[in-house]
Amino acid sequence: MLFLIGLFWITIVGANIPSQLLANGLFLVEEYLAFIFKSLGAPSWLEGFLIHGVYRGMAWVVSVMFPPMAIFFPLFTILEDVGFLPRVAFNLDRLFQWSGAHGKQAITMCMGFGCNVAGIISCRSISSPRERLIAILTNNFVPCNGRWPTLILMATMFVAGIFPSEMSSLFAAMILAFITLAGIFATFLVSALLSKTLLKGESSFFTLEMPSYRRPQFLPVLYRSFIERTIKVLYRAVVVAAPAGGIIWILGNMYIGDRTLMTILAGGLSPVGSLIGLDGMILLAFIIALPANEIVIPTIIMGYTGASVMTEIASLTELKALFVANGFTIVTAVCLMLFSVLHFPCGTATYTIWKETRSLKWTILSNLIPLTVAFISCFTVAQSTTLLGFV
Repeated sequence: MLFLIGLFWITIVGANIPSQLLANGLFLVEEYLAFIFKSLGAPSWLEGFLIHGVYRGMAWVVSVMFPPMAIFFPLFTILEDVGFLPRVAFNLDRLFQWSGAHGKQAITMCMGFGCNVAGIISCRSISSPRERLIAILTNNFVPCNGRWPTLILMATMFVAGIFPSEMSSLFAAMILAFITLAGIFATFLVSALLSKTLLKGESSFFTLEMPSYRRPQFLPVLYRSFIERTIKVLYRAVVVAAPAGGIIWILGNMYIGDRTLMTILAGGLSPVGSLIGLDGMILLAFIIALPANEIVIPTIIMGYTGASVMTEIASLTELKALFVANGFTIVTAVCLMLFSVLHFPCGTATYTIWKETRSLKWTILSNLIPLTVAFISCFTVAQSTTLLGFV
């Protein structure tokens, strides 16, 4: 746990400045591209769709995903190369045996913290088809780096904000740890349910030749972590994020009467959202962000401000005021974090699940199972806090 927390801390702290620099550079390119389109006399709708929609969506994903993955994967691969991860899997084997899963699932879960696609692919190391399928179906409960911006933002602005400023960072870290543990608990619970229902069977023995601790081979580590993991995962994310950016631009710029499609769809989802402590705009943001979780918050901001493009508010104070003005409470923030951790996998992960299983049935269930868990969890929190008079 301490190693994992340290890995998170290094990744989050180390990625902040590179992410901001990369975002600044990519959005500067966006300005130049927009200038070129205007100079060529291109229609405004074409400029909006391609530059402020498709390109900006890809820019968000690259600036948010690339720096954390470029830090997390090499560090994680070093732990793997040193011989640390096999010991983690060995020591957690008893918990996974209880849930009808395999001890190696601990390693696939750790990979999921960087990216669920990498976690799903790493399930190939589990020899039992039944236990490999359990690991694939539950890997989504581990929050990937695309979900951390949402989790950190909510924990910092709302949950930690009720504590004294000198203790807010500590409580924000504790809330993040609690939410992460909630996802891990869901992994064990769903694994146990699957092993007793849809995927019945005996747990296989976990035979592992414990390697000696050794000095990592840095060049192979860098190659495996950067080329085979970071670049491949980023490429898949960019491919599926491009159409999402275009769809967001269309929804924010196409009007029916005096209302945008985004406002109309969000209004239709509001009754469902209110049941689980959220609202229609938040649910719509998660649906639109199916290709990439990184664009959830920008989409919510775009919907709340009525902007025509995805936007960012520099000040946390201004951002919190915007959310509060649209009905946000501490309960909303907690439900948003729970939904972010437990909801359906992103488009890239879903495509990877299909490639690994070659089964439409299991691909659909891989989305329905976490969505059901997310709805039940958020509904329980929202309704219980209402009954107790917290909201």
